[in-house]
Amino acid sequence: MTKSERFAILLVPEFTHIAFSCAIEPLRIANLIAGKTLYEWTLASRNGDRETCSNGTVSLVDCDFRNLPKCDRVFALSGINVHNHVDADLLNTLRRERAKGVGIGALCSAAYILAKGGMLDGMRAAIHWDFHDGFLEEFPDVNLVSSVFVADEPIITASGGTATADLMLHLIGQTHGAELATAVADQMVYNAVREGTAEQRVSLQSRHGMRNPHLVKAIQIMNDCIERPRSPSLIADEIGISTRQLERIFGRYLNCSPKKYLMDLRLNRARNLLVQTDQSVTEIALACGFESPGHFARVYRGKFGITPTAQQSKLN
Repeated sequence: MTKSERFAILLVPEFTHIAFSCAIEPLRIANLIAGKTLYEWTLASRNGDRETCSNGTVSLVDCDFRNLPKCDRVFALSGINVHNHVDADLLNTLRRERAKGVGIGALCSAAYILAKGGMLDGMRAAIHWDFHDGFLEEFPDVNLVSSVFVADEPIITASGGTATADLMLHLIGQTHGAELATAVADQMVYNAVREGTAEQRVSLQSRHGMRNPHLVKAIQIMNDCIERPRSPSLIADEIGISTRQLERIFGRYLNCSPKKYLMDLRLNRARNLLVQTDQSVTEIALACGFESPGHFARVYRGKFGITPTAQQSKLN
């Protein structure tokens, strides 16, 4: 008789409810289809009583972090403002379970927690795309990927949302076979199950319904040169077209100029760094290609209606 596996989910304040459901429901459905208990799960929080997710829903839990039962896998699950919710109790629990030989994982933004504890250095890891900018700045020793999940490293990670379901279906298939995993997906009416290497976000080509290689290349160059922005004329030269042609392409497909698109990229990255990291306004200005904090503050306020300093203060 196959021994059941027990998964523990460490619920971090403001965790994401969709990732929570996508973690538990595939396990429940696998038990239902198999007609026996293949999986059990334990929910834990800091206080051992309950935890509140980002949509305000309250989940009752079974225990606190220090009193987990014997488990086969332990997953940390977090959501927004994860940098405010990393503490010694949570990190010690993950380190303790890992030292016991328990499989460790991170769901949604929780890769940040493990990276903060130095547990992901040298590994490939996935985290929700909204956290990529801050993560790359803070944890250069982690090989961050844009995949929906990573399951072939000592610590497995999923990028959140329905990617959590993809990971769980992968684990079910790995242990109990592809037929059961497919049956679980069918029961969930989930017919777009993704492999771990699938990209988190819809490609630029798919999003805009276009296949213009010059636009794709220009945007790739812009993303790669945010710290040292290049002028539209230099970008056009690199692609092998005229500046005027580049302007027409951006106007046709994106309804804006190349200069505005690049500025928006830089400002959006700056906002991510302000929200996700403890870097100073000056450091962020330089990281996003602004020569002076004053100029950065003016254009940031023009786009978002708030200064960078006020943006940081709002979060503290």
